[in-house]
Amino acid sequence: MSFSFEAKNELCRLPVQKLCCARAEAYGILLYCNTFSAGEVRIITGNPALAARLPKLFHRAFNARFDRTPEAGETGKLVFQITDGAKLRRIVDLLGFSPEQNLALHINFGLLEEECCRAAFLRGVFFAGGSVTDPAKRYHLELATSHLQVSRELEVLLRECGYPPKSVSRNGSYITYFKQSDQIEDFLTLIGAPVAAMSVMTTKMEKDLRNSVNRRLNCDSANLDKAVEAAQEQLEAIRRLREAGLLDQLPEKLQQTAAARLAHPELTLSELAESLDPPVTKSCLNHRLRKIQQLAKGL
Repeated sequence: MSFSFEAKNELCRLPVQKLCCARAEAYGILLYCNTFSAGEVRIITGNPALAARLPKLFHRAFNARFDRTPEAGETGKLVFQITDGAKLRRIVDLLGFSPEQNLALHINFGLLEEECCRAAFLRGVFFAGGSVTDPAKRYHLELATSHLQVSRELEVLLRECGYPPKSVSRNGSYITYFKQSDQIEDFLTLIGAPVAAMSVMTTKMEKDLRNSVNRRLNCDSANLDKAVEAAQEQLEAIRRLREAGLLDQLPEKLQQTAAARLAHPELTLSELAESLDPPVTKSCLNHRLRKIQQLAKGL
């Protein structure tokens, strides 16, 4: 089951109650469904949960029943259709249009003045034209329609709701989309899918933690490589001084430092500084080792 499918199933569990919100949700479905005109409503879905919701939603919103519904036990693409002229005129009238208008060309913002109705409308849009990618793969939520003006006005509505989207045209469809995980979380929460939103948030946290650990490991590995390289250079300098017979002529503190490095080539500067008797600071030890390397340079 896809992430989109699960999100829509979660939304289908929301009750169909307030008339204004039921009408707004149905309106969102109509503007983003397969066909919405003065002559026909056709909604095709492959989601059984949405198929079960549609008759209740349209009865509550318009007091109308579909002229065609899927047969009992039917699977695959499920078709809902209204062709009866009286039913269509009633829907058109309740949505504030005249029958002469091409209903899918614009959004009637007068139906979406309340925040609850805007959320319901966007839920309907997502039901009919929306999809969201599994956040484990990438962050992408889109709303697709074949009507340019609807897409433009939806973008305005989303901006007013505080979710500025991006848009693109693809294969004759106009896409309004989000690619930021926090925007997808907020949108899913707004339309009534907090479980799906939490899944996006949790996945993002897991990705961020994994990336942080990887960066830390890479950083630690790079630091270790540098430390090993520095230790090898220090050992080489000490060996050159010893071969030249100069090691025993060094000041006592430098002899002590050289002996410690020869005895513990694997220790970091901090660990080596702690091993001295008495212990010294890392800065002090680093100064001594640089002095030894400088003395060995001319050899």
